[in-house]
Amino acid sequence: MTKTSSRRQFLKSVMYTTAIGSICSGCGTHAKRSGVKRSNKPNVLFVICDDLNNDIGAYGHPMVKTPNIDRLAAEGVLFRNAYTNFPLCGPSRNSFMTGLYPDQTTIKTLRVLTRSRVPEVVTMSQHFMNHGYTAARVGKIYHYDNPKAIGTDGHDDPASWNEKINPIGRDKAEEDKITSLLPGKFGATLSWYAAEGTDEEQTDGIVATESINLMKKYSEENKPFFLAVGFYRPHTPYVSPKKYFEMHPKDKIVIPQVPDGYLQTLPVPAQKTLIAHKEQLNLADDLARSAIQGYYAAISFVDAQIGRLLDGLEEYGLKENTIVLFTSDHGYHMGEHGHYKKMTLFENAARVPLIISVPGQKNKGKQTSSMAEMIDFYPTLSDLASLPKPAQVSGVSLAPVLDDISAAPRKNAITQMANGYSIRTSRYRYTEWLEGGEKNKELYDHRKDPDEMKNLAEKPRYGKVVATLKAQLAGRVKKAAIAPKGLKIITPELEKKK
Repeated sequence: MTKTSSRRQFLKSVMYTTAIGSICSGCGTHAKRSGVKRSNKPNVLFVICDDLNNDIGAYGHPMVKTPNIDRLAAEGVLFRNAYTNFPLCGPSRNSFMTGLYPDQTTIKTLRVLTRSRVPEVVTMSQHFMNHGYTAARVGKIYHYDNPKAIGTDGHDDPASWNEKINPIGRDKAEEDKITSLLPGKFGATLSWYAAEGTDEEQTDGIVATESINLMKKYSEENKPFFLAVGFYRPHTPYVSPKKYFEMHPKDKIVIPQVPDGYLQTLPVPAQKTLIAHKEQLNLADDLARSAIQGYYAAISFVDAQIGRLLDGLEEYGLKENTIVLFTSDHGYHMGEHGHYKKMTLFENAARVPLIISVPGQKNKGKQTSSMAEMIDFYPTLSDLASLPKPAQVSGVSLAPVLDDISAAPRKNAITQMANGYSIRTSRYRYTEWLEGGEKNKELYDHRKDPDEMKNLAEKPRYGKVVATLKAQLAGRVKKAAIAPKGLKIITPELEKKK
């Protein structure tokens, strides 16, 4: 029997009971569920943050406090090299939920409904629904105009869920108190606010509360579930209770430095990505520290809500039969390369956190250097739950890595924007833009330059490396554009004619 089949057999055979717990008088918590015979289908808890990079304790950040994400990492496998397929919310989320690359969905901008382009697609959660699961969404899974659309369906896909909840908290009511580089604008502008009140009053606090309520409900009903929990932070505005700001003193924050003349070392399209938001260039020291503090505070705040989810799994006797996947929709710059926010093809925007925890896995607390893409989530969770992989789905299963952290289901990872593509190998990042003439390339050696500050693409001694990676990237791009089997694709041009 293979390691993968052994794990599947374990998940299928998980039937357990827990000792009867008692409720403490006035403690405000529930007793653990007891004496309940669990379904032999493993549950899935899919947890995603918005605009979260790898500034996390488990990933080695020296300042940001994330004890609960770290706790999940101690129970699962942490992927050090996981990458978004598109560093923008809408395209990224449509990609991993459909199991299709952005060049297959043709969704490369915000505010595009999934079925306006791929009307017959079976989404990841829908696939679980088709195999006896209840699928629920709390918060942001598909694109939302954050924070404008908080409390609404946003650009959701209704067919993906049996149940959905759109929380809205006091952060929406207090937007007039938020400091923004462009007053009154928050979603695409650096903005922050150290809020009064409790975690549970904030939108993400309500996301956690409603998710825990669903855990309780599904536990009592003995229903296998696919519960997708989408937090709105740390996306701007960076709103969280004051205590999280106090955890990250401004005078301890290190602001990334960029040498004079750096911008001119890059192809023109790359330069444009870094200077897209004029109000966020060359920030004064205090403004930069305030923005970074707000971002760090929002990370610690959402980490506390993730801790509540993990506690909920334990409280309702679900932990030993629930697969947990934690991630973000893409990475994020906080001053690196002189840029704030996302939408670049640098490591900061392309790389995402990824932790997978599976009941009974042997490699608890391990880290892997195996390459992963977000498009791999769909086949991985299907594999772990012993569901068939739909023919439409691109990507590969990462399940073998949970048994053997040295396994390498894929040798590289690709990330794209509308006007360029980037490939990341274990050593290099190679980027090629669709404009810019002959000087449209970037090459970074991560062994010598993990911050990607020295573009080697025009250096003669790296000619063979560039040629090799250019060919690899071309092959990946060509494969990622193959029309998915059995699906009708409505291109942007066809959509306009309708």
